[in-house]
Amino acid sequence: MAHYTFDVLVIGSGAAGLSCALQLAANTKIALITKRSLSAGSTFYAQGGVAAVMAEEDSLQSHIEDTIKAGAGLCDHQAIEFTVKNARHCIQWLVDQGVEFTQSQDPDSKIPFHLTREGGHSHRRILHTADATGRAVSNILTARVVEHPNIQLFEDHLAIDLIKHGERCCGAYIYNRGTGEIDTFSTRCVILATGGASKVYLYTSNPEVSSGDGIAIAWRAGCRVANMEFNQFHPTCLYHREAPSFLLTEAIRGEGGKLRLPDGSTFMEHFDSRAELASRDIVARAIDYEMKRLGIPCVYLDISHQPADFIQEHFPTLYAKCLSLGLDMTREGIPVVPAAHYTCGGVVTNLQGETDIKNLYAIGEVAYTGLHGANRMASNSLLECFVFATSCAQNINKTLMNIPAPTTLPAWDASLVTDSDEEVVVSHNWSELRHFMWDYVGIVRTNKRLARAKHRIELLKREIQEYYSSFRLTPDLIELRNLSVVADLIIRCALARKESRGLHYNLDYPEQSSLHAHPTILQP
Repeated sequence: MAHYTFDVLVIGSGAAGLSCALQLAANTKIALITKRSLSAGSTFYAQGGVAAVMAEEDSLQSHIEDTIKAGAGLCDHQAIEFTVKNARHCIQWLVDQGVEFTQSQDPDSKIPFHLTREGGHSHRRILHTADATGRAVSNILTARVVEHPNIQLFEDHLAIDLIKHGERCCGAYIYNRGTGEIDTFSTRCVILATGGASKVYLYTSNPEVSSGDGIAIAWRAGCRVANMEFNQFHPTCLYHREAPSFLLTEAIRGEGGKLRLPDGSTFMEHFDSRAELASRDIVARAIDYEMKRLGIPCVYLDISHQPADFIQEHFPTLYAKCLSLGLDMTREGIPVVPAAHYTCGGVVTNLQGETDIKNLYAIGEVAYTGLHGANRMASNSLLECFVFATSCAQNINKTLMNIPAPTTLPAWDASLVTDSDEEVVVSHNWSELRHFMWDYVGIVRTNKRLARAKHRIELLKREIQEYYSSFRLTPDLIELRNLSVVADLIIRCALARKESRGLHYNLDYPEQSSLHAHPTILQP
């Protein structure tokens, strides 16, 4: 078992973690750990872009109002204003790093970038790199991190738990996939940038690593968690057995794509005056309703009315992927279904990423800042990563030298556990948890479904904890333990919200209630 000493430990290598590490690295020794490779997280797969007010006809106030509307009355206005006002600065930082956003082809344009529009936005304000913005951002930031002398990378490492000294965080226990041992990291402060928890659901657009680790770790350490009932289901995940987690960017609808039933008819106009450009919660519920009403396995996203050259230029990645599966989006609709996509709740933080525990920070999807409220608006997620990574780094840069230096911490004690001969328990519980979360705590909920989920998670948590206490750790067991915590938090928040709002829709309480016009905050 190894013991490492650094100034800062960054857990996660998506947009938030990479950005924050780079902005801290000038005078700081940083350990950056990631569960798999540096590009295994959600950022790499993000297609849409970064929302920022750039055009003259747009305004900060318009972006603020759109975000408030999408958030269904639960957004924190201070968090929104802070994010929107810092957007341009973050865009410039990305450009300075080498990110090449798609350029405008309009000779009369007063800005160099092509802007697209997505659901919930009243103007074109999405900067993008074709339809693979996340990949472009991830590749550039990864290259900068790899070459930086003050950042040491630890790939294939999983965070298990934080280490506290009194009321402050001073390190973490980390599982090393290469050795199978638990290493100890002693640091002045820890930054959780672990992403969301959509893997708690059976069907998700997220990569395999999105198991809510940071949320569970922070909760066990004593942090408050908020708004876990608001799980965003992306309306358009490709329905194909060879690509079960392939997302179809919202920009397709922004550029005129229509959702159609198998008979070719459209239906979104019956649910919202904005039709396909309604916010994601509305579109996902509409698709779910039509699938259940008609007993169909999917609906179709159709942009074939646009010229083929337009489609291939704007959506080259999607076009190539679909074509490889025998689907030609220039000629036909693409089969789609909703899938768990984004965790709007998370670890409660302030505008600098500070949590309830001293010297512990959380940024990106793992955090609850109040920006998203009851429903995240498209392309505000990458923006949030960059804005709060910057504010977090600025805060740490000012205060780091006032934090006690890292000290030697106790090594992980594995003396009372043995190797398991019942790995089937882990795989069985893993499958059961994700199935009942999808069936009982999915897009549409009821009191009875939530009560069943509560009963099941209580039994599973006891069984998982007993197993965890008896056997040596494996990556699957670490993730299962975290998923069980996250599932419990989601269910508890959903039971507490006796109304329907944003991404939380309960058939027993179909209307919004002024009594619940506040975040759902859970205390450990």
